Amino acid sequence: MPRPDPAEITRQLIELRIEHRDLDAAIGRLSADSAADELQLKRFKKRKLRLKDMIAYLESQLIPDQPA
Repeated sequence: MPRPDPAEITRQLIELRIEHRDLDAAIGRLSADSAADELQLKRFKKRKLRLKDMIAYLESQLIPDQPA
């Protein structure tokens, strides 16, 4: 199976990190608002965790394979 293009992975990482940072800011704003929608806050947190997992996966794709 051919390895994905490192430039494409890096581009995806940048986009995911930006979205992760934006969600973090949105979660902070919603958490500060006592009248915030709890369901929306939970959805944002769940999405943020998914993004974190995707970022970790893509970062692992950039690490070269080591021979055994």
